[in-house]
Amino acid sequence: MKLSIITTSLNSAKTIEDTLKSVANQTYLDIEHIIIDGKSTDGTLDIVKKFTQKTNGSDAFGNTAHITYKVLSEKDGGIYDAINKGIGLATGDIIGILNSDDFYTSNDVIATVINRLKESNVDCVWGDLIIVDKNNVKKIIRNWKSAPYEENSFQKGWHPPHPTIFFKKTVYEKYGLFRTDLSTYADYELMLRFLVKNKINSSYISKTLVTMRNGGASSKSYYNWIKANIGCYRSFKLNNLKISPLFIIRKPFLKLEQFF
Repeated sequence: MKLSIITTSLNSAKTIEDTLKSVANQTYLDIEHIIIDGKSTDGTLDIVKKFTQKTNGSDAFGNTAHITYKVLSEKDGGIYDAINKGIGLATGDIIGILNSDDFYTSNDVIATVINRLKESNVDCVWGDLIIVDKNNVKKIIRNWKSAPYEENSFQKGWHPPHPTIFFKKTVYEKYGLFRTDLSTYADYELMLRFLVKNKINSSYISKTLVTMRNGGASSKSYYNWIKANIGCYRSFKLNNLKISPLFIIRKPFLKLEQFF
């Protein structure tokens, strides 16, 4: 079973090496890593080049060459447009998305994901996420302990941590890609569309899969935070799903326990 990982980048020279290494160090032996770059000018592509140039079965960092790479660098319409490009290039049975400032928490993440998918025969899996200080990855800011999907859990404010989720490629082919017109909440709308509206089968892995640096687009300001929550509410309307207006108030409170 082949797994494709999509990483989007734009001037990510300070962090992308950690991302690439965390993929290169995975114990699973059938990975395709697709890097979609938005025409970086800070040396990001030089770092990427080291990982795509293999010599005698190893890459420039000495990692065993069990990974195939695809690199595309061109202007895009934003992160979700870039991800959609990556999905279009993917040849794996499974697709994961790893941002250029995130990294897999351990070397057996992909092996764990594949094993669960094979054992449970579901359409997607996800796990837990930790968010760390962008300048000190040892400093944990938030511990996002997830849970299995249950009916009406989205309506109560819950959702999986998107950086940890892996979908079968056939799910994208059947139910569509990211909506590029939805700003910072396109990932939420996609999960809602797949899990709630179309009721795909899923499985939760009780393990931290991804470490994420603090500073995502939806958390850079209170304005963006409020805008993202309103966007989540709007996602229900876009998919003709019932939702209470109180959702906008209720949803943020579920996050509080993740900070303690």
